[in-house]
Amino acid sequence: MSATCGTQKKRPAGAKDTADWCSAEDNDDLRKPKNIKEKSDDGSATSELRAMAFTKPLRALAIVSAVLFFYLIFQVSKPPPQIHGPGDLEKELLNEPTLEETHEPPGPLWRADDYAADNPNAPRINATLLALVRNEELDDMISSMRDLERTWNRKFNYPWTFFNDKPFSEDFKRLTQLETKAKVNFELIPKEHWAVPSWINSDLFDESAKMLEEQDIQYGAMVSYHQMCRWNSGMFYKHPALKDMRYYWRVEPKVHFFCDVDYDVFRYMQDHNKTYGFTINLYDAPQSMPTLWPETKRFIAAHPEYLHGNNAREWVEDSKRRPDHNIKANGYSTCHFWSNFEIADMEFWRSKAYEDYFEHLDRAGGFFYERWGDAPVHSIALGLFEDKSKIHWFRDIGYQHIPYFNCPNSPKCSGCRTGRFTDGERFLFKEDCRPNWFKYVGMD
Repeated sequence: MSATCGTQKKRPAGAKDTADWCSAEDNDDLRKPKNIKEKSDDGSATSELRAMAFTKPLRALAIVSAVLFFYLIFQVSKPPPQIHGPGDLEKELLNEPTLEETHEPPGPLWRADDYAADNPNAPRINATLLALVRNEELDDMISSMRDLERTWNRKFNYPWTFFNDKPFSEDFKRLTQLETKAKVNFELIPKEHWAVPSWINSDLFDESAKMLEEQDIQYGAMVSYHQMCRWNSGMFYKHPALKDMRYYWRVEPKVHFFCDVDYDVFRYMQDHNKTYGFTINLYDAPQSMPTLWPETKRFIAAHPEYLHGNNAREWVEDSKRRPDHNIKANGYSTCHFWSNFEIADMEFWRSKAYEDYFEHLDRAGGFFYERWGDAPVHSIALGLFEDKSKIHWFRDIGYQHIPYFNCPNSPKCSGCRTGRFTDGERFLFKEDCRPNWFKYVGMD
């Protein structure tokens, strides 16, 4: 039988069996010299030293384990490190192009001859100034109208078309008409164009809205904001009032125009075969649209025929200037034309490519479950499905929508500082995506 005394050793002389061997070994102390026994009996010094020698490594091991534990907790709980690029610097753009002397775009340009509001033979084409506005925004809308009438429309007298999901008040109609000699149209948005689609789950929307709020996404919980984004993305051009219109200039309340524009911008778009015009080009919040680009990739995988051979996909997918944006948006740079100003040809939105794209996105639900805006939706579609040479930067049109500017260096401009991009906090300089547009497309 095995014994409990430990590892077996050679059996001592006189021990008859293993038990005797263990007993003999255990009683060795009895045969030790007395001084050795007395030394160990003097006190507990030796045993304490042995205990200390044993506990010190345990304490060190416990400390190391605790440090490792808290380090691991910190690594797991801390946010992932941001990957920075040149666009993450909080500074003004080097070689700001609006500091250079700014001229009108190349001709031919139509001047303000024979454009009187009451001239039935005026050379105006099928185009309108367009605004989605509510009755309570009257004062801010009048401010925008005054600026644009002063700098441009008093010379060309294109009609204004106002849209609202509720009937316009008589005061709104009367006071806006007083601001222009041009015709003014007041249109009610059909319920079927504004309502939340039947396939949107209200419980899922509520949960998504909470998540957007937790990520500080502005307006994420406002149903009307989601409705507005969807309407501006794919419904406005379907309104019966626009069926004979081809071009529009979108104008929002509380914006400013600073420069005299002495040519017909709609004629310019038509004569130069331009599809879209912008002034400001920004980054968007990637947390507001994490699935927009994955859904877009699914769409173009199913419809590769819609991709234009001279597209701006590099601008759409850039990952170098602000790489963290690209990562969080799952492959989309988040660059977009700030669509509160846009001059565009509605034939592009009415095209099969765009209509199919919008239908795909609409069914995916991201206008409500996330905060897909019309600016990134329009911009991605233009960047993929249109010839990039048909997209024009109106560098000569001075414009502000708080907190961003387009301020050209021109004697025709007044009221904004030449070259200014923003008058807000310095971190806003990071939001400028013009350098990417200039890099991949140019400054036309």
